[in-house]
Amino acid sequence: MYHVLLEGRTVGPYDRRTIVGMRIKKTLTSKDVLISTGGAQLTVADLIGQRPAQQFNADRSGSFSVVRATYAASLLEVEQPGLAIPNFKDEIQVRVQGDVLRIAGRFRKGLGWKEDRVKISLNDVVHARVTGSQVDLWLRNAQETRLQRIALELFTPGTASELVEWLPAATPFVEPVERPREPALQDDILELSSGSTSGGLWVAVAGVTLVVALMLMVLLMRRGY
Repeated sequence: MYHVLLEGRTVGPYDRRTIVGMRIKKTLTSKDVLISTGGAQLTVADLIGQRPAQQFNADRSGSFSVVRATYAASLLEVEQPGLAIPNFKDEIQVRVQGDVLRIAGRFRKGLGWKEDRVKISLNDVVHARVTGSQVDLWLRNAQETRLQRIALELFTPGTASELVEWLPAATPFVEPVERPREPALQDDILELSSGSTSGGLWVAVAGVTLVVALMLMVLLMRRGY
């Protein structure tokens, strides 16, 4: 249990899950100070950076794998069809183990909660982008031409950058640039517009000339009469 130190006074106590939830909702920042029941002081970032013991039960797999790094995170968004990723809530665990990126957490199912995990091959992470403490990953999808994007909140910029360093196949993401209109096409449009304007001017001049000629003929006919 931890108390939160705010403006010289303490509030709480809160357990780790509650503090992480407050950080996800931005009620707390990574720099806010916590005081444990033992009197030790640490920041929210320090607490989140500590690996929770046996928080998720979706650890059982039939083979041995080496865990290289473990991070606390939250799932912000999933775009485009592709890998089936549950709508994880609250804190999730992002783990680099062997040649896969493993995401584990819990999500709502019916009236209760269910825990699950998703494994992503590191070679399928095509692009990665770090924006502050947010990490965006673009995943290769064999059944779709467009890449699937996953947005994760890592709580601190340093942790976000460290996670991306574990993705050797990922290249920086570059926003697509709209192609400018072809100059030849613009010239054709200007020429067509200019031609249309000139044609309209000649029609107006011819009409005025015809009206003047008719008026002169009427005057001459009256004098002759």
